[in-house]
Amino acid sequence: MERRLAAIVCADVAGYSRMMGVDEAGTHATFKAHRTAIYPIILNNGGRLVKNTGDGFLLEFPSIVGAIEAAIAMQMVMAERNEHLPADRSMQFRMGIHMGDVMADEDEVFGDDVNIAVRLESVAAPGGVAVSGKACHEAGKRLSVALVDAGPHRFKNIDEPIQVWTWQPAGSDASGPAPRASTGTSVANLPAQYRTAIVGVLPFANLSESADEYFSDGLTEDLIHALSLQSFYRVLSRNSTFSFKGRNVSTRLIAREIDASYLIQGSVRRAANKIRVTAELIAPETGEQLWTGRFDRDIGDLFAMQDELTTSLSAAIAAEIYRAEASAPPRSSSNDITAWDRFLKGLSYYYLQTKADFETAIGLFKEAIALDPTLSIARAYLATILTQAIHFGWIKGTREEWDTAMSLAESSVRLDPRSSFAFQILAYLHALEGHYEAAMDAAKRAVGLNPYDMGARGVLGACHLYSGEHRAAVELFTMAAQRGNSDPRYQFETFNAFSHYLLGQYDASLSWAREALYANPNHLQALTIRTAALAQLGRADEAANAAGVVLSNYPTLTVERYLRNFHWKLPADIAHFRDGLVKAGLPFSKLTLVESAPRLAADS
Repeated sequence: MERRLAAIVCADVAGYSRMMGVDEAGTHATFKAHRTAIYPIILNNGGRLVKNTGDGFLLEFPSIVGAIEAAIAMQMVMAERNEHLPADRSMQFRMGIHMGDVMADEDEVFGDDVNIAVRLESVAAPGGVAVSGKACHEAGKRLSVALVDAGPHRFKNIDEPIQVWTWQPAGSDASGPAPRASTGTSVANLPAQYRTAIVGVLPFANLSESADEYFSDGLTEDLIHALSLQSFYRVLSRNSTFSFKGRNVSTRLIAREIDASYLIQGSVRRAANKIRVTAELIAPETGEQLWTGRFDRDIGDLFAMQDELTTSLSAAIAAEIYRAEASAPPRSSSNDITAWDRFLKGLSYYYLQTKADFETAIGLFKEAIALDPTLSIARAYLATILTQAIHFGWIKGTREEWDTAMSLAESSVRLDPRSSFAFQILAYLHALEGHYEAAMDAAKRAVGLNPYDMGARGVLGACHLYSGEHRAAVELFTMAAQRGNSDPRYQFETFNAFSHYLLGQYDASLSWAREALYANPNHLQALTIRTAALAQLGRADEAANAAGVVLSNYPTLTVERYLRNFHWKLPADIAHFRDGLVKAGLPFSKLTLVESAPRLAADS
């Protein structure tokens, strides 16, 4: 049991029981969607989720200013999301904030000061924040907003009255709609014999009483367009699937008639100023439902909302088709399919995300390229997996390996100049090498080729990170995280940790590093940025322990040699990172290793 000073935020949804009574499944889905949207705000302010409480959550922050700023930012996002909803459909959080000495047992926190935060939540207005006098006084003038004195309150099981300060939003803080997608036509450049999966998008059914077919048809067309920007599979045209509109034909018969491997079907229902879209991805021959999703959105700007829905749908569905194809048996026994079969088998191992599976996947991708040197997507994936394996510390980052990855990325773009993914890995490798203009150009090409792909925007954020433009980087990383991008090709948590560190926001850097280490506890970059952030926060013992973890995983590491691989544009950024690593006690040079740890010198 550990005792520490912490800021606690307790939140719940006003009227949650009533909403569950009216629509249990819809309320739960909406709550999860809101929670996903505000989670990056918690991490950006250095917080962590202690636990979910059914209709709310409990958060811990190392800074009271960070806790209050995060709570207000979350409430402003919620005000924006609720703006166009009728009162009985809006979901409003009440948040209570206090700071004090808490007891920590593993990931849980306990104590009277936690209980006070819970009590404060009960007096917060829906959509508002209630802060204890102690927390308000400690934050002082460092807050960017003004709190209102609500006087002393007495709470159950709390002996002394608590002075309460409150905040409520004066209005929404709209950050603007997502960028509109290009309306140009895409032609997938992957050879037809390899795009063995054929996807049909059936017209979404309009379940509204009003004549809203223009919206359901428009959403279907936009989804066809968004999915066609992927070169991994073929997407049937509107003419192929709209002929089935209004016809009561089984999906199996439809699939056989149009020769589709997968079908996407869904519905649109409108109520007042809210749109609900449901969708499912099915394997029609077996009837298996591979994925299902439901999206509730405010109408607001209709085109912006339709773009946001299209982005969310295409991101979710494309990833599921990748996974399904990776585990599907070959559809042809011809020699032409062998390279594709090797690639898909490699993809199935890649998604398992372990060192042994990475090694197997690398071998299979290489086999696919040997069988067909023109297979662009195999080259892009091999470049990606080599880069990630180096970052994870699973293979040694030699000059030869980096040159191989760059060569693969360059050839992937040449072979498929319409592949957003190929330009993404090329952009990232250019950034790693310090080719800032080339990196930015490739990243912008990736976004232009597929504006719906949040991975492309995250890679653009990485280019901003390497160029020293950290606020722009954080904005793009946060956008990618809020859209729920879970594809293992994109691991932006560590990038976010670096940008926050270089902005001097060390608590937020720790939060993002923690997220990265949940997925991969041996991630070298996440381990080192965590170590440096702890040192800069003055948490010397924790920094020393973190440095020990780095050296236990990478015993020959020295700061001098490690930083040779960092080609950040600004020398001040390199110096800033070096300062944190040295403060934490990581050995600066080989000489330091020899003096302090002869065994490590022998090992190296």
